Amino acid sequence: MVKQHEFQLPAHKRGFHLVTDTVLKHLPALPESGLLHLFIKHTSAALAINENTDPAVLRDFETAFNRMVPEGQQYYTHNDEGPDDMPAHVKSVLAGSSVTIPISGHQLNLGTWQGIYLCEFRDRAGARRLTATIIT
Repeated sequence: MVKQHEFQLPAHKRGFHLVTDTVLKHLPALPESGLLHLFIKHTSAALAINENTDPAVLRDFETAFNRMVPEGQQYYTHNDEGPDDMPAHVKSVLAGSSVTIPISGHQLNLGTWQGIYLCEFRDRAGARRLTATIIT
């Protein structure tokens, strides 16, 4: 059986934001077992699974992404929405638009130190739309 739910995450500042609890609040009760697939419906933000304890990890992600994909480069031709426009698109391709998480015992079967992250690559982003697909 497949069920889909669409919802929005509130606007976040640029950076990496733990959203596991927020995602769970938008979902119905999880089945005994299955899969949760989350897809972000934007091209300048991403979803990821990673460290959910040490905030230094999030700062290091921001630093690494900004070094890999710097803003203000002359070679960017798509800059209609400002200097963070094209770099945000490139960063979202690197990070990915979806995550899939096993469901076991009515809970997300994440590792001890894992959480779901919204990777926000825009300086002035709005709410982000997600589609959650639960497969049982």
